Amino acid sequence: MPSAAILTATISLAIWIYLIFVRGWFWRLGEFDHDKIEASPPRQWPHVVAVVPARNEEATIERTAAALGRQDYPGEFATILVDDHSEDGTVEIARHAAGECRAPERFSIYSAAPLPAGWTGKLWSLNEGVTQAVKKAPEYYWFTDADVVHAPDTLRRLVAEAEAGKLDLASLMVLLHVKSLPERALIPAFLYFFLKLYSPRWIADSNARTAGAAGGCILLRRTALERIGGLAAIRGEVIDDCALARAVKNSGGRIWMGLTRASVSLREYGSFSEIRDLIARTAFTQLGYSAFVLFGTLVGMFFTYIAPVVVLFAHDSVARILGGVAWVLMSLSFLPTVWFYRRSLLWAPLLPLAALFYSYATCVSAVRYWLGRGGQWKGRTQAPRAT
Repeated sequence: MPSAAILTATISLAIWIYLIFVRGWFWRLGEFDHDKIEASPPRQWPHVVAVVPARNEEATIERTAAALGRQDYPGEFATILVDDHSEDGTVEIARHAAGECRAPERFSIYSAAPLPAGWTGKLWSLNEGVTQAVKKAPEYYWFTDADVVHAPDTLRRLVAEAEAGKLDLASLMVLLHVKSLPERALIPAFLYFFLKLYSPRWIADSNARTAGAAGGCILLRRTALERIGGLAAIRGEVIDDCALARAVKNSGGRIWMGLTRASVSLREYGSFSEIRDLIARTAFTQLGYSAFVLFGTLVGMFFTYIAPVVVLFAHDSVARILGGVAWVLMSLSFLPTVWFYRRSLLWAPLLPLAALFYSYATCVSAVRYWLGRGGQWKGRTQAPRAT
């Protein structure tokens, strides 16, 4: 009868064989690197309106607005910034930045109405922007965050991709900030874990159930939004981007998600606690607020990421070999993500440490939910515990 160490190592190795060869090749980032894709331009460029929800973004909004003003999109294009009751200088800075744009008449600023019950803040702001944008009858909405700087050709290339593939929703995972030690240690893993959950290959497969998107950059066909009943259909969702993608795909729409290094998030995480809060905001929501699923997830994280290292200290040589092979496979699968962020490849074997931190942050997410402080963002509790 095999020892506990051998059994543990065997389970870990089996998990990694599945993840690498069966889980939609999620780790092969080159397949969905949008910077390497050049779709043929459409015969006629469709009308696009960008909708930018902004709440207390005075540190980033000037650069975001300037980047939107520099878009080299050949078709009709306008930007609507929706102020979500900011308490800083977001509106004043945005208004000044809009005046400096090449075409200031294409930049509008609106103040969101008071947040209604049942809506999350971001979705309400997007809905307010859509209400204004629909008067212009655009073919696409471009939902983009107020802390993202896009390359001048981002919209043009994204629309070309959507038109060529007849997509209803096209999304880009922008490059996250990776400069501080906490960011270097944990942000590449954030992308890796996200892609493991939402394999881009499965997202694009109309026969697969997987549906995901990256909220910092979503191009959405107007008719697709109308078909799902508007943003009201997902108004209470904390993980709004994936909920939107799921609704579009379930309605028969075609969706796609890729990566880019040309569009960059300006949001900085200077401490481990800030990244913990980033994870904790949605981690327990991802688990359906279930204690049972949380327990299963922690067990799965142990066998997947921690056990291969633990069994290296076992007395059984077979267990050590199996664990070592599992750790090597894990590290090899993480290498493309580390390289994508231009980090040293020596970070790849340290993925188990990142997994420990993410497990801890997930537990924090659960505790906050049980205390009635779930889904915290910009001073709002968006996932209060049901009573």
